Amino acid sequence: MKPWGLPPAEAVAEIKRREWDHARNLRGRLCGERPFPLRMLLKAPTEDQALADLEHFRQFIAGWKAWRFPEQLEWQRKKFPHLGEHDVPVALQIGSMPELVALLGPEAQVRSRLWEERMLPLLAIDTRLSNALLKHLDVIEDMAADDAVLLAKCLPQLRPGMGQGAFLRALPLEHVDTKFVENYAVLLGDLLDCLYDGTATQPDGLLGWLDCRENPRGWLQVRPLCRQSRERLAGLPLLQLDTQTLRCHPLPASFILVVENVQSGYALPELDDTIAVFGGGGNTAWMDADWLGARQIGYWGDIDSAGLMFLSDARRRQPHVQALMMDEATLLRYRERMVDEESPCRRTPACLTAAELGLFERLRDGFYGRTRLEQERIAPDHALRQLLDWLETGRKRILS
Repeated sequence: MKPWGLPPAEAVAEIKRREWDHARNLRGRLCGERPFPLRMLLKAPTEDQALADLEHFRQFIAGWKAWRFPEQLEWQRKKFPHLGEHDVPVALQIGSMPELVALLGPEAQVRSRLWEERMLPLLAIDTRLSNALLKHLDVIEDMAADDAVLLAKCLPQLRPGMGQGAFLRALPLEHVDTKFVENYAVLLGDLLDCLYDGTATQPDGLLGWLDCRENPRGWLQVRPLCRQSRERLAGLPLLQLDTQTLRCHPLPASFILVVENVQSGYALPELDDTIAVFGGGGNTAWMDADWLGARQIGYWGDIDSAGLMFLSDARRRQPHVQALMMDEATLLRYRERMVDEESPCRRTPACLTAAELGLFERLRDGFYGRTRLEQERIAPDHALRQLLDWLETGRKRILS
């Protein structure tokens, strides 16, 4: 590309790159945030530049004289001391989106017609939806024609509070499946904001506006470790509960044993008045439950930077959490079974004891050679003794 004399093909390519292929700029033009006219300077030459390449100067002027939209061009008559007078194109000005589409040619025209076809059923409901639709131009372009029709059937049915506390998939809709609503939830939320003065996604999002429950997430295994606890849980030996359910429903045992990994949870022995919650990894969000304040809580995880970080997060939520088998004595006892942690944490945990923090720092610094002892590598007989000691200490604490 020469530093002067922008020919038509290069000007069109640059406009396409800046205004059509750039999603944010395109949305801005369509929404009116970047208003027309669009003006592009054509880098008209000085006389010295023209004299240095007369053939390019001739082609530059000839190319724009043949431009198929002459009304878009701005010309200036320039007097050059050595070249005489010439009408020189100095700028290209595009006045509207239809002009831009026509300039860019058949491919842009096909794309523009697709937008119109997809948006038309929704704009027939309310023209105020235009900007919200343009905000989601990528979704509109990927949408099947049938989906555009379904959206137009779905949108008028959505009303504040219609979920009545049920899940989103249980919405009482006609002719529209609720998986469709879930797939287009973000777009629907913005469209409803246009119709309901911005209240559909604020302050509690679309689910709150519809009065729908969030889908369960953050699943954990729950295993009663004694007959009494199993009986209180309808005799079930193993349950899977999501984070919110665990927050809201107290487990019927005095001792709650939180275990990082699934397999270690399956390997736990029978323990009196104890329920284990395990397999959540770093999911400690449920531990801000109020009912845990009245329980004895033990936490057992891997001895590595991640495991100690999870312990810190658990203790941040429940300061009385007691770490089990996550000390230097346990590490040294099974040092030959250590491996390397793939991605050690560099952030320093905030809620460890001084001894635990020292262990974290030594692991991080490679003091032990390797950086991880998996909880599965601790011998069952040793684990049993430590767990029984925890129960005994906890009983004394309860009685004191």
